Amino acid sequence: MAARLRYALATVGYRIDWNSEGQLAACEPSLEEVAIHANALALGYNEPRNAELMGHTEEIDPEDIVEMWEEAADEGTRSFLLFEAGEFAGDGDLRGIHDGAAEFAFMIGATSAQGKGLGTKFATMIHVFGFQILGLHHIYASIVPHNTASRRVFDKLGYVLDDSPVARSYADEPGDLVLSIDRAAFERVAGDALAQITLALR
Repeated sequence: MAARLRYALATVGYRIDWNSEGQLAACEPSLEEVAIHANALALGYNEPRNAELMGHTEEIDPEDIVEMWEEAADEGTRSFLLFEAGEFAGDGDLRGIHDGAAEFAFMIGATSAQGKGLGTKFATMIHVFGFQILGLHHIYASIVPHNTASRRVFDKLGYVLDDSPVARSYADEPGDLVLSIDRAAFERVAGDALAQITLALR
C-alpha cells in the first residue's frame, strides 16, 4: 500500500480548495516550490512556541527544509503547502501511510495567524483528501499534552483519545497523547463543509 502511494516531489500533485472561503488552498508542491517557500517554512518551524510543540531542539535552515521534504516524499508522506489569499500560511501532511491509516500533522506558521480557525479549516481540507483520494479509514494525531491549540482543532474535527496499540504506534514521543478519527465520524462532523471543498490534480 505505502509503495503505491509514494509521491515524488519532482512532480506536482493535488490542489485542495475551500470554495466558500474563496481564499484557502492546500497544494502538493514540486521540490522547486518547496525551495521557494523554504524561508517561510523555516521561520514557522523555528518560531519558539512552534518549535516547542513540534519537538524541534535545533535551528532548522531553508536547506534543511528542502531535504526534510524530499526525505518525507521518499517515505510516502503526502505533504501540502497552505495558502490564505495567495500568501503562505503553513503546511500539513499525512505520514506513515499504511493499511488504510495515516498520521496527520500541521503547522500554521505565524503565531499572529493562530487561534483564528485556519488550522481547523486546513485540517478539514487535508482530511477530505486523505479519506476521499487515499481511501484511508482512520487518521491519527500525536500531540504533546500541553498543546491545547492543536487539541482544540482535533476536538472540532471529531477526534477522540485513542490508547489502542495501533494508535500508540503513531505516537511521536512516549508521553504524547494520540487521538484518532474514522471516515464516518469525520463526515458527520464536517457536514456541509464537504460540499465546499474541491480536489483536483494541478
